[in-house]
Amino acid sequence: MTPRERRLVRDSFPIIREEAGPLSLLFYGRLFEIDPALRPMFHGDIARQGIKLMEMLAAVVNSLDQLETLTPVLHAMGQRHVAYGVVPAHYAMVEKALTWAIGQALDLDSNAEELSAWRKVINEIGTVMKDGAALVEPLSQGDQ
Repeated sequence: MTPRERRLVRDSFPIIREEAGPLSLLFYGRLFEIDPALRPMFHGDIARQGIKLMEMLAAVVNSLDQLETLTPVLHAMGQRHVAYGVVPAHYAMVEKALTWAIGQALDLDSNAEELSAWRKVINEIGTVMKDGAALVEPLSQGDQ
């Protein structure tokens, strides 16, 4: 990311934090609209899931200048998500839904520079999580 993109993300984050509850509901609603089959993966409290999502976004925004420091955390998240049934294709759906929800919260059109910067951040998070997920040993038929 360029310094300008990092600044755009940082400058817009206070609005996202302020709108955390509605934004997370928009995100999950859009995600389940994109792929209703994902709904059963979320058996817990969706509001709690939204809090975790916002906490992770805050950690990422606070680490934009050294995002690599979050690699171990993101790898571990990716590994945990494998156990929930997450596959690589799901990351693109999450990126699409989360970018859309952020655009709604910030009242941006899909071509806005700020939204493009957020898309890059979300894509990077997904890439690192997928890298972590790839480190998980697949279960053999006898282990299932």
